Amino acid sequence: MQNGDLKNDFILTKPLLTIASGNPKKVAEIEAMLGPLPLTIQRQPRDLEVEETGSTYLENALLKAKAAAKITKTWVIADDSGLEVDVLNCAPGIYSARFAKTNKEKLSKILQALGDSPYRSARFHSVMTLCDPEGHPIKHAEGICWGEMLKTPAYLGGEFESLFWVKEAQCTYGELTQEQLSKLGSRGKAARAIAPFLLKAFQLD
Repeated sequence: MQNGDLKNDFILTKPLLTIASGNPKKVAEIEAMLGPLPLTIQRQPRDLEVEETGSTYLENALLKAKAAAKITKTWVIADDSGLEVDVLNCAPGIYSARFAKTNKEKLSKILQALGDSPYRSARFHSVMTLCDPEGHPIKHAEGICWGEMLKTPAYLGGEFESLFWVKEAQCTYGELTQEQLSKLGSRGKAARAIAPFLLKAFQLD
């Protein structure tokens, strides 16, 4: 192979970015949001488990990003998200994933807490962070999707997304298309905010 070929191969190689999550659905969602960027995206190692001991979304996101960077030696994106219901003092918040053992129990628990309250405003809140291959935080961004809680799930088998009505889309969060998630979703908004810093990190701007 000639030197020119090597140079062309290098140019065609896309920078590698790790998404610090073991959830295939979340990885696919974030990958789709970053789809226009010229990157190769991979999921964190299967055996990596990070205990979310932080007291904020950012602290939890950083825990995940730093752990993944330490193992993969790549640039990493991580996020932490939660549902915040105003009348419940922004609960369940950072404890959304641990609110109950099953999706069915989560829905039952939050509907019971809400009862017949007419005040059902809520939001999905996401914080996304970018770390370099040494685990140093470079940038973080927030995304919020505003909505309200329904009194019954819009469909069977869902989680909080089946109860969260997004007025702009006239459907629940769980029924948003990928294009709508990128535009209106909390992760989508955070991803768009952090994209310019990704381009700068990989010298693609």
